[in-house]
Amino acid sequence: MTTTTPNAKRPKVSKPQGVRQIMSNVHIWTGLLVGWILYAMFLTGTVSYFREELSTYMRPELHQLAEQPAAQVAQNVLDTIIEQDPGTPLVLMSLPTSRNPLASAFWRTPPGSDANRPAFDRAIFDPNNGQKLSIRDTEGGDFFFAFHFNLHYMSPLWGRWIAGLSAMFMLIAIVSGVITHKKIFIDFFTFRWGKGQRSWLDAHNALSVFGLPFHFMITWSGLITLMLLYMPWGMQQLPNMQDRAAVNSEMRFFLPGGQPSGTPATLVPISDLVQQAEARWGKNSVGSVQVNLANDSNARVAIARQQAQRISITPHYLLFDGVSGELISAKESSGPAATTQGVLYGLHLGRFADIATRWFYFLVSLAGTAMVGTGLVLWTVKRRSKLADPSKPYFGFALVERLNIASIAGLSVATTSFLWLNRLLPLDMAQRAQWEVHGFFIVWAATLLWSCLRPARRAWLELLWVATALLVALPILNFFQTDRHLFNSLQSGDWLFASFDISLWVFAALHAYMARRVTRHKAKGKPAPKTPPSKKAAASTPSAQPGAADMQEQTP
Repeated sequence: MTTTTPNAKRPKVSKPQGVRQIMSNVHIWTGLLVGWILYAMFLTGTVSYFREELSTYMRPELHQLAEQPAAQVAQNVLDTIIEQDPGTPLVLMSLPTSRNPLASAFWRTPPGSDANRPAFDRAIFDPNNGQKLSIRDTEGGDFFFAFHFNLHYMSPLWGRWIAGLSAMFMLIAIVSGVITHKKIFIDFFTFRWGKGQRSWLDAHNALSVFGLPFHFMITWSGLITLMLLYMPWGMQQLPNMQDRAAVNSEMRFFLPGGQPSGTPATLVPISDLVQQAEARWGKNSVGSVQVNLANDSNARVAIARQQAQRISITPHYLLFDGVSGELISAKESSGPAATTQGVLYGLHLGRFADIATRWFYFLVSLAGTAMVGTGLVLWTVKRRSKLADPSKPYFGFALVERLNIASIAGLSVATTSFLWLNRLLPLDMAQRAQWEVHGFFIVWAATLLWSCLRPARRAWLELLWVATALLVALPILNFFQTDRHLFNSLQSGDWLFASFDISLWVFAALHAYMARRVTRHKAKGKPAPKTPPSKKAAASTPSAQPGAADMQEQTP
């Protein structure tokens, strides 16, 4: 018979992880694996809430235009396009709004045209006379809007799949984060400065709670916007293309081209049709006009209502016979599924928002960007203290740290450089708009290279100060490059340009503050191992005490 002594050691039994610990692991890794893509998506999406205003800011030579009746603008633009390409089967025009003073259009190249011409042509028009405007070629705010969900230098299909998968990870991270932090709402009111990891966690919690409903809505609605891409099986069950086009027309304003009859006909003045639409919906309510088969007896004209007047983006439009001017149909409602999707999409885009609501969208979305950024930084801060030698981290840690630097500080440098290129590239440069975009990515790639070549702390500092300098100097550059600099803007009441220049200085101050915080931050190394109780007792015996000479040497 064997006996065991009371002091015999028993093997440790590891306890299974609880729900919060499991959710914590899920939250950490779902946030980290796509965190750099999410940060870029959040930042470019935030900028896109002022997409039209940014496009105007990037065309400083375009001064305030007198407001023209929508009916006359539509007629003038169509006349210009038909004069250039009389056989075009499709013209889609966007009319001026309170946020965008310009008219724009794209149209299909007529059959039999020069083989070197693209399938579609596009241009921006002066609403006063309908003529093409010779202004600087720039993507403006459209670049950030497209990058937000298409990314770049890849097929839009691949870009949307990557953006969608990242949004799915974001949704999981939000839910798991709420479950993990049982005191998340209490911690919202707690912030401890200068406490290293604790301060980063407090900032992450506060930013998360501040816009939690908004962040959940934006992430969920972003997935809904592309639901037919991720779940196409319902559309695939429809028997023919006509039925699929009918479903798409419930959610988007775009009508099938139709078949030409081959019989020439004169198009009715579309100014009269736009006036009929305004009589129905109100003045300045028309947003776009589509003309199919302009010189054919089967011509059709669709007049669409502005999306800014409603939350839902499901289209409201009137369809007219292009020859007789007779109203064929009026679409002013949609089914429950299309309406639900339209409302969620409209909430995501925020096109219905007035200036105050748009600033709310911008600030809360900016907080979401900071939430993702602080989460990425927190991952490295939490693990740096456990490194045996912080100056020689293992590969995975070093990779995350360098990607953090390029994704956060580097993206600020690249975004500001995009605005600098808009001012500095020659106005007559070939493919000027494309080179603004190329320059953005060249600078961004350079920041990644810089962050790999420099010590991490120095790379953070240098890139943050570069971003600060670029932001500070851009309004000064405007003073020499344009006549719509801050002083003139304030005197003339040009609040769009004035608010942009002032905002640049505000963001410069924010980057300078972050740089100063990095300067003052002192990384903590790996804590010294705790002395076992037995050794503490041995050290307290007289024989283990240091001698008088030793004590004197240890005294400062």
